[in-house]
Amino acid sequence: KVYEAIVKGENIQEPGIPESFKVLIKEMQSLCLNVEVLSSDGSVFNLRDTDDDAFRAAEELGINISARFESSSIDEI
Repeated sequence: KVYEAIVKGENIQEPGIPESFKVLIKEMQSLCLNVEVLSSDGSVFNLRDTDDDAFRAAEELGINISARFESSSIDEI
């Protein structure tokens, strides 16, 4: 993204959370571990706000990637 911004002559975005960290958080959550990222003042930091490009692209394609699906029985799976 930085290279693309330089080539297009646009402003460079402020550095954010590394993608590998986001993957680690998702992997831990997939293991049913309650993982929350906290800011310096102790409040929960929403990673969704930092990943707007992925959510925007998914919405354009009609895909909802923010929903959680829970089944009540093994028969529903």
